Amino acid sequence: MRALAALPVLLPLLGAALTLLLATRDRPQRVVSVACLAATLAVAAVLLVRTYRNGPLVVEIGGWPAPVGIVLVADQLAALMLVVSSAVTLCVLLYSIGQGQSEASESAPVAIFHPTYLVLTAGVTNAFLAGDLFNLFVAFEMLLGASFVLITLNGTPLRIRTGSTYVVVNILASMIFLISVGLVYAATGTLNLAHLAHRLDALPDTLRLSLQLMLLLAFGIKAAVFPLSAWLPDSYPTAPAPVTAVFAGLLTKVGVYAIIRTQTLLFPGPRAAALLLVVAGLTMLVGILGAVAQSDLKRLLSFTLVSHIGYMIFGIGLSTVAGLVGAIFYVVHHITIQTALFLVTGLVEEKTGSTDLRRLGGLARITPLLGVLFFVSAMNLAGIPPFSGFLGKLGLLQAGVAAGGPLPWILVALGTSTSLLTLYVASRVWSIAFWRAPGEALASTAPLPTLMVGATVALVALGVALTVVAGPLFEVTTGAAVDLHERTPYIHAVLPGGRP
Repeated sequence: MRALAALPVLLPLLGAALTLLLATRDRPQRVVSVACLAATLAVAAVLLVRTYRNGPLVVEIGGWPAPVGIVLVADQLAALMLVVSSAVTLCVLLYSIGQGQSEASESAPVAIFHPTYLVLTAGVTNAFLAGDLFNLFVAFEMLLGASFVLITLNGTPLRIRTGSTYVVVNILASMIFLISVGLVYAATGTLNLAHLAHRLDALPDTLRLSLQLMLLLAFGIKAAVFPLSAWLPDSYPTAPAPVTAVFAGLLTKVGVYAIIRTQTLLFPGPRAAALLLVVAGLTMLVGILGAVAQSDLKRLLSFTLVSHIGYMIFGIGLSTVAGLVGAIFYVVHHITIQTALFLVTGLVEEKTGSTDLRRLGGLARITPLLGVLFFVSAMNLAGIPPFSGFLGKLGLLQAGVAAGGPLPWILVALGTSTSLLTLYVASRVWSIAFWRAPGEALASTAPLPTLMVGATVALVALGVALTVVAGPLFEVTTGAAVDLHERTPYIHAVLPGGRP
């Protein structure tokens, strides 16, 4: 059973190697990729049930025990993130196969999409399971290498330029992270997260706060929080639709996950709470105001992505169990809905050849299903009852009210205002692109690829299903938040007896 914790990383890596060997055979490549991600999703579901019933599951790589060896740790939070990320990556892969995006570009000697996509998936799963800071750094580097290939796929000048910006910014974040790892090791003599939970407590407050802020800076760039978010709206929209979708849904959430893990396990308490709350409020406000000013659908959604990261940081900054419950629930919701919206945008581009709102119109009449998919996802993102977006925001706002104090109350007001502005932005897109008379962009008479539509429908349906299973989901997120707040379940699972 313990070996299950390693499979979400091993399966995509093995799949990447096999698809690289099958580079000249498109159909076997696709079969292997889909099978690997489907198996990863199944393993993640088993891990979620196992951790919910019996607590964290730990696998020691190479048989070396912690804190000396590398460990992978699946607790309720990690398992939940694995389930959601696996479902999303599988849907996006099916979408890309339907679009034909997985085929190699004319200048590429081999079909690189599938191996790279599976390496990206392995990086995501490794980040969620990493039991030490250096392994988390390795996971981020796997993501960076794979994402650079994907964001510059087909090698157009625009993609190379924006991809270069993306890489420069993320290399800077990686350098800060690596320096932070070195400083942590110099100060404590260990990088194991459970071991650090003991040793960091013994450091002087000033040194401990300095290390905390260094890690927050690195993860803040990855998560695209304000003022470290300017790179995202320029980088994501130029990538192919499935690449943009998986980036928007997952990559920033890996940064958020790293903040949740380190702030609760390594730096518990309210030391950086005020900073996190201020950053959360500014991220919400600046992001949504940027979205209001956009006329391109991809850029508009990129700004809403930045804005809604603020809700997650808000929950973390409250430093309460209720805040963590809301933040975790909102991460699950946002991964699903933001990815679905970018897939719908890809269908709009497939149908009309444009995502410029000034050229779009009449899509609800031309393709009613496309109108329904966008409307449901947009209302979910805006937080209209009874969708999961409403439930997640309500949980966060209630946690803010319960925490009390000037900053939480200001964040409650900003969160409410951001939600209303998101509704305005969604309504504006609907009225222009879907409701008004057709614009300059001519809709294709050819039907949309069935696999693309099916994958999008599945992801939108998953977003709606989060409302149906909100009770059990809140139960899981509450259990995860309680374990994070207490720290002992994680520490005792990795270090039997909680030995320092």
